[in-house]
Amino acid sequence: MSEALRAVLGEDQALVREGIATILRAAGIEVVAAVDNAVELVRVTREQRPDVVITDIRMPPDLNADGLRAAQEIRAARPETAVIVLSQFLDASYALDLVGDDPSGVGYLLKEKVASPQVLTDAVGRVVAGESALDPDVIATLVGRKRTADPLAALTPKEREVLALMAEGHSNSGVARQLFVTVPAVERHVTGIFMKLGLSQASSSQHRRVLAVLRYLEQ
Repeated sequence: MSEALRAVLGEDQALVREGIATILRAAGIEVVAAVDNAVELVRVTREQRPDVVITDIRMPPDLNADGLRAAQEIRAARPETAVIVLSQFLDASYALDLVGDDPSGVGYLLKEKVASPQVLTDAVGRVVAGESALDPDVIATLVGRKRTADPLAALTPKEREVLALMAEGHSNSGVARQLFVTVPAVERHVTGIFMKLGLSQASSSQHRRVLAVLRYLEQ
């Protein structure tokens, strides 16, 4: 039997912290520490060396983006630790700051979505596996931005759906499951998307693909 995943949780609101911990434990994930500030989050993560860190974006001591900065510090010090940041507000810039130059092992979810246990546990599984899990609403905001001479206008509705799922971190097979189509159909859409957006397909790396899409949407 494989060992249970180990998680460290950072959340300053006691009820929310306990609710998230309950969801994780029910999924068989061991919560090795749960703290209420960013300084302690970095410290206990260094000590416990968990598989995943889940943190609110706004926490003491400054009640600003302390959780995000702690997550970035944790990633820099120990890249093998997966990180999920929870945000009360839809802010795509936070997600892009968290991803940086490497989307592997990173998740960004809106807090309201965490009320659904499956959303959180699915995200944990994906980031621990080295994938990314970015909130669909954040990606939709980026996809929906108006641009001058916008190449996105050339995409078909189905290609837009595929693009959004790619940016969330789904593989071709994951996109196929979400849209109830075949993997070859997704591959054809992906080829069309990259051609229309002028993005390189030189690398088959899922991480580079997600990063390329995010960088395009960020512009």
